[in-house]
Formats: sequence, structure tokens, C-alpha cells
Amino acid sequence: MFESLKERFEKNWCRKDQLQRFVQLGAINTAQYKEITGEPYEA
Repeated sequence: MFESLKERFEKNWCRKDQLQRFVQLGAINTAQYKEITGEPYEA
């Protein structure tokens, strides 16, 4: 899931708010969110 979301974000097919939802659902963790976006996760 992480690699797929990272690729989608890099291609602008996924927004930060969508990634935040994946963190809430437990699909990725906060460290992975930071790796994808370059910004810390804020609940």
C-alpha cells in the first residue's frame, strides 16, 4: 500500500488529505506519511 500511495502522490493523483485518511484507517503509519509528503502528520 505504501509504495502505491507514494507513487500516486508523486504523480499528483493523491492529495495530502487523502493520505491523512489512510493514516486514520491504519493503511499507512505517520512515519510513512512523512516519507511520502515530506511533512509531519498532524491529526
